Amino acid sequence: MSALTPVLQVLDLVGVFAFATSGALVAVRRDFDLVGMLVLAGVTALGGGIVRDLVIGAVPPAAFTEPGYVVVPAVAVLLTFVAHRLVERLGRAVLVLDAVGLGLFSVAGALKALAHGLGPVQAVVLGVVTAIGGGILRDVVAGEPPAVLRRDSELYAVPAALAATLAVIGDRLQLDEGWNAAVALAVGFVVRLLAVRFHWRAPRARRVRHGQGRDRA
Repeated sequence: MSALTPVLQVLDLVGVFAFATSGALVAVRRDFDLVGMLVLAGVTALGGGIVRDLVIGAVPPAAFTEPGYVVVPAVAVLLTFVAHRLVERLGRAVLVLDAVGLGLFSVAGALKALAHGLGPVQAVVLGVVTAIGGGILRDVVAGEPPAVLRRDSELYAVPAALAATLAVIGDRLQLDEGWNAAVALAVGFVVRLLAVRFHWRAPRARRVRHGQGRDRA
């Protein structure tokens, strides 16, 4: 049986649907066939959660024991496959769905880690891993540089960490689980979209080019 509470179960499955749809849309954009869509949607939706469950000792992972984790990605792929007339809007759809999944998975991952006895810092880390793991696998399988590692990519892991941190703080304050999760994931979702809209990026170390810093005669 799943160790998730009803609220976390819903969050996890909605996140699975959002990320699976995101992966399926990327597959369409890359001209994958139906099998390719299923594979890409599956790794996007389930990759981060599987890593999380293995780390916290929730084995076998929920993705292999709960029918919903198979049915939901399949439904997302079929809906995406049929809605091919929306191809011209794929860029915006992928962005929004990815942000939704990011917020949902970061919160669900952090709260599930807490439920399994991990500390606050470890829970935040696993929330981030849950949120970004599937996206990294999606990009690698699709032959694209992972968004979280690209120098020109807007903030990705930071919104996930923020959402996970808020969820952990709310849990420690014993706030209502539903409201706590809703507020935390909404913040992560909004910050991610704002980062894309205003091109917020993490700071980088300044490189000294060859010849700079030399004393000139």
